[in-house]
Amino acid sequence: MGILAALVIGAIAGWLAGLIVHGAGFGLIGNIVVGIIGALVASWILPQLGVSLGSGTTVRDIINATIGAVIVLVILSLVRRA
Repeated sequence: MGILAALVIGAIAGWLAGLIVHGAGFGLIGNIVVGIIGALVASWILPQLGVSLGSGTTVRDIINATIGAVIVLVILSLVRRA
């Protein structure tokens, strides 16, 4: 996946994660960064759990990145509270 595609997928995933986890968003740029980090987290944690959502589609990449971004947002919101 190219850099531009990763940024677009990260942006979409970060925006979706911000909608899912209310009150934990970091603005547009922050959500893009969280989406990209979420994509990295999901690419590591989902195979460890034996989860496979298909192969080679952009929709699958967005879903994976959104799952990872939600995980990252929940962790970051817990850290911010402490």
